[in-house]
Amino acid sequence: MATRMTANGVSTTTTPGTEQYEVFYIGFHPRRKRCQYDYRHTDGELFSCVAPTLTECRRKRDEWLSKKATHN
Repeated sequence: MATRMTANGVSTTTTPGTEQYEVFYIGFHPRRKRCQYDYRHTDGELFSCVAPTLTECRRKRDEWLSKKATHN
């Protein structure tokens, strides 16, 4: 599946400290949606997830950032 967030299966989120997201609807039901989310950390590492909402994706990103900070 081609999206604006990927090129040949690779994330196009390349600038450190930036995020991209897209909302997909599952089938024809408007309540069944998912958000695909990419965040490129300032150290270059990519965080990617899929969740029902952008808010949930950002919550997961913040958890990832917290764990990353405690391991450094």
